[in-house]
Order: sequence, then structure tokens, then C-alpha cells
Amino acid sequence: MPRRGLAAIPRGVWALGIVSLCMDLSSELIHSLLPLYMSIGLGASMLTIGFVEGIAEALALIVKVFSGVWSDVVRKRKALVVIGYSTAALTKFIFPLAPTLGWVVTARFADRIGKGIRGAPRDALIADITPPDVRGASFGLRQALDTVGGIGGPLLAVVAMFYFADNFRESFWVAVIPAVICVVVLVFGVQEPAKVGGDGEQAPLRLGDAKRFPVRYWIVVGIAAVLTLARFSEAFLVLRAQNVGLRVALVPWVMVVMSTVYAIVAYPVGAAADRGYGAKLLWSGLVALIVADLVLASAATPAVVFVGAALWGLHMGLTQGLLSALVAAASPADLRGSAFGVFNLASGVALLIASALAGWLWDVYGPRFTFYAGAAFTAVALVALVTRGGRVGQLER
Repeated sequence: MPRRGLAAIPRGVWALGIVSLCMDLSSELIHSLLPLYMSIGLGASMLTIGFVEGIAEALALIVKVFSGVWSDVVRKRKALVVIGYSTAALTKFIFPLAPTLGWVVTARFADRIGKGIRGAPRDALIADITPPDVRGASFGLRQALDTVGGIGGPLLAVVAMFYFADNFRESFWVAVIPAVICVVVLVFGVQEPAKVGGDGEQAPLRLGDAKRFPVRYWIVVGIAAVLTLARFSEAFLVLRAQNVGLRVALVPWVMVVMSTVYAIVAYPVGAAADRGYGAKLLWSGLVALIVADLVLASAATPAVVFVGAALWGLHMGLTQGLLSALVAAASPADLRGSAFGVFNLASGVALLIASALAGWLWDVYGPRFTFYAGAAFTAVALVALVTRGGRVGQLER
């Protein structure tokens, strides 16, 4: 009998999921504390934090263009994935040693560049080793395991901050351990398929190959850009919790709540997308983000911020893995690396704009207006998706 459910997902996808879990343990420990460290410990303004977060995340997404294209050119993906994860692991030694804001920003940018190097080749590698009938479930599983790390990282941050008496630098050292484990698992636990990018001989990659991307692929790219423009950096969730009075050592719990919901939702959503519910899931994800923004805008207590964070996690679970699966389904097999690269370039530019704007709105008008603006942008995106619902539905066939 053919394997079903989780048993049908290839071993390599499980290994890459564990790699993502370990790196997210490391990265989210730091990221859940970094906005507060920059604000409280180093005196950075909200506009500065918004720019740093936006540029950092945009760097990761933009670099994916080049790494994705290169993985298609050389027909090798694992080497780039190893370089990307290793770069990010090395930056974890810099954060606890950084003497100034400049060093912290440099480490943050280098960490995200590492993420950019590995991202598109890793997603293309998953598509290469996954049968089409479990592609949504495979991307959902990888995203779910990644998000389990997103839960554990802030929890480690809470424990470290209590143990080290709210000392940010000492707490950052804990992030080094899972980062090293991540690289070891990747090197020895993931095998690249004999043929990358489909079967048969392939001609050298050319600029004109962009014409081979179908219209449905560009629709997915457009959807992702609009979604990202409506959703700024998650650093503002952390800052909102501190803004309404949550103790610094407890602020990482906001990311725990968000990531827990994200992890629970990601795999079932991927499996549902395999059954043809992609359009409805995308629309539901936008509605969840609107409600999250409205809750966070009106929050006056930490408890309400936690509710908003949970809704934010629901939005992420409904959209992120699904979009990756749609990119894989809509792109030619030998151009998957490039397809994920362009997809992430569009999202990176949108994220840079969104995070910088959010930081400016926070500084000038306050946190409530920041989240109200996010809800307004998302509502515009929802209207656009609903009016083009028929074309979005075609992506599932």
C-alpha cells in the first residue's frame, strides 16, 4: 500500500525541517530580545529599529534571488544551503560580543544574508525531492518544524534572561549551541538528489528563461508582495508587549504564543491546499491579519497583546507554507531556484517598505496608529484578492 499522511513525506524533508528547527531555536532566541536590547540597552529609536529590521529581512529575501538562480545554473543546491546556514551560525558568536549598535546591526544583516543564501535553494531542494501529491504537506511540515524552533527560541530566551538576571549579552550565548547542531545535522543528514531540477539534459540558464514562468506564477508573486507590504516585522509585536507594561524578561512569550499557533496551523493548511482549498485559505489568512492588527492597536494590557499575537500566528500559518507550495507548483522544475528567488525579492522589497513605514508611524503617531495602518493595508489587499478570486483559484489546479 502507498504511504499516506506524514509517512509519505520524504526523509530529506524531515531532515531539512529539523535543520530549520535548530536554526530557529538559535535565531528566535536572539530576535525575541534584540528589539528590546537595541531600544533599552543601546538607545535606538523605533524608526531606527524599523529600518534595521526592514533592511535585514529584505536582505534575506533579496539575496535569495541570486542564490536561487545560482542553484539552477550549477544544478547543485545543498552546498548553498550549507553555506547559508553556516554563515548564520557564525553570526551567533557576534551578538554577545558586539560592543556597539553598529556591530549588532552588522551581525543582524550578516545573519539575514545567510538566511538569503540558503532560502531559495532549500525550498527548491524540497520541491525536487517531493512528489507533487504531497508538496503542500511537505512545505507545511517544514514550516511547522521551523516554527517549533520559533516557539523554543523565545522560551530559551525567557529562561536565559531569568538565569542571567536580565543580562542580554549572557543570554545571547545560549543561541550558539543550536546553531552549531543545525549545521552538523545538515551536513550529515541531508542528501541531494542525483538530478536537480527535473529529469533530462538542461540547457544553460539564460535571462530569456524568465518568459517560461506562467502567468499563474506571477500572480503568486504579486499576492506575496501585497501580503508582505501589509505585514511589517514581527519585532513590533515584541515592542508592543513592552509598550503596554510587560516585563522585559517575559516579552519573549509573545513570540512563543505567535509561533505556537503558527506551528499548529502550518501542516494542516498545507494538506488542505493539496486538496484544493488554496484560495479560501489565503483569504482567511488576510482576515486573520486584519483582526490581529485591530486587536494589537486597541491593546491596553499584555493579555490583549497575546491574543493579537495568536491571531498573527494564525495568519502566518494560513499563508506562508501555502505560498511556497504554490510557487513550486507554478514554476518549471529546472527553474525552481530562480522562481523562489524572484518570489522572495518581491517580498523583500515589500517588507523593507512596510517595516520602515511602521517604525516611522510608531515614532510620529504612536503604536496604535501603526497597527491601524496595517489593518487598512491588509483590507486593501483582501479586496484585491477577492476581486481576482477566479484567477487565484486557478493556482490550485
